[in-house]
Amino acid sequence: MKKFDKERVLLAIAAPLLAIIVAFLVTAVVLAATGKEPFNAFRIMFDYGSKSDSQVYILNKATTYYLAGLAVAIGFRMNLFNIGVDGQYRLAAFFAAALGGALTLPGAIQIPLIILCAMIVGAMWAGIAGVLKVTRGVSEVVSTIMLNAIATAIIGYLLQVGRLGELDEAGTKIATKPLPESAHFFEFPTQPAPVWGFIVVAIIAGIVFWFTLARTRFGFDLRTVGQSGSAAEASGVNVKKMIVTSMLISGAMAGLIGMPTLLNDSYEYGGDFPVGIGFTGIAIALLGRNNPVGIALGALLWAFLERGSGQLEFQGYDKEIVGVIQGVIVLCVVIAYEVVRRYGLKRQQRQVGAKLAAQARNSENQEVSA
Repeated sequence: MKKFDKERVLLAIAAPLLAIIVAFLVTAVVLAATGKEPFNAFRIMFDYGSKSDSQVYILNKATTYYLAGLAVAIGFRMNLFNIGVDGQYRLAAFFAAALGGALTLPGAIQIPLIILCAMIVGAMWAGIAGVLKVTRGVSEVVSTIMLNAIATAIIGYLLQVGRLGELDEAGTKIATKPLPESAHFFEFPTQPAPVWGFIVVAIIAGIVFWFTLARTRFGFDLRTVGQSGSAAEASGVNVKKMIVTSMLISGAMAGLIGMPTLLNDSYEYGGDFPVGIGFTGIAIALLGRNNPVGIALGALLWAFLERGSGQLEFQGYDKEIVGVIQGVIVLCVVIAYEVVRRYGLKRQQRQVGAKLAAQARNSENQEVSA
C-alpha cells in the first residue's frame, strides 16, 4: 500500500474514532455534573455488553440497523436525503406479512416471495418521492416525511379485524395472520439464544452495495451525480433517471429492514412491530460515512449502546444517558469529518506545493549545469 493510501485510511478512521472519544468525554462530564460516577457507568455497559446473551442481542439488532444504514447511504451517495426509510420498511413489512400469512407454500418459494414483496413495496413507496422530485421539483425531504405519515395511516386502516388484521387467541392483540412454519427463516443455534439467519442476507447486501458503487458504471454515475449533477449531465448521464433509480434502490433496500424481525422473530406484523429504525439508519450511515464496513461498525456500536442502557437503569443511572451518547456521537461525527477533511486537504496542498518546489529547483539546477 502506498504512503498516500495509508494516510487516507488513517484519516478515514480518525474521524469516527475522534467522534466516539469526544462523545464519551462529553457524556462523562454530563454524568459528573449530575453527581454520578461516569467511569463506573461505562464499566457497567461494557461488562454487560460482553455477556453471551448481550452479544446475540447486539448481532440481531445490528442486522436491522445495518440494512437501515445501507438504505439511507444509497440516497446519501446521490446527495438525496431519503428520510422516508422508516415508512418504507414498515409498509413493506406489513404487506409482506399479510402476503406470507395468506399463503402456505414450500419455504424455498415462500420466503423469497415474502422478501421480494417487501422489496417491491419499499421501492414503489420510495419511487413516489423520486418521481415527484424529477417531475415537479418537490424536495425528497418533504415528500418522504409526508409519505411516512401516509404509510402509518394505511397500516392503521388495514390492520383491523375484517381487513388484513385478526385478533389473537387471547383477544388482546391485532396483527396479521401468523406466518406458517415454512416461512420461518433459518437461525444459527447459538446459546443462550439463536442468532438470526438474516444476518447472512445483510452481509450479502453490504457486498452488493460495495461492488455496485465501487466496481460498476452505474455506481460511478451515481457518485458523479451526487457530487455534481450539472457535470454528470454534461457528460451524458441522465440525471433524472438516476434520481428515480436511486430512490427505487434505496426503497428496495429499506424493504429488507423489517425482514429479520418478521422472518426470525415475530412472524407477524402487529402494533408492537419495531418503529423508528429508519431514523436510526440516518445516524448510522453518517457514522459509517456511507461505507458498508463503517456502517456495520456503526450498527454494532448502536446496538451495544442500546443493550447497555437497560442495565444502567438497574444500577441507578438514567438510561436516557445512552441517548445523550448517541446524540453527541452524531453531532461529533459531522464536526470530526469536516475537521479531518480540511486537514487532509491542507496536507495534500502542502505535498503538491513541496513537489512543485522540488521540480522547480531541479529545473534550475539543470539550467545551471547546462
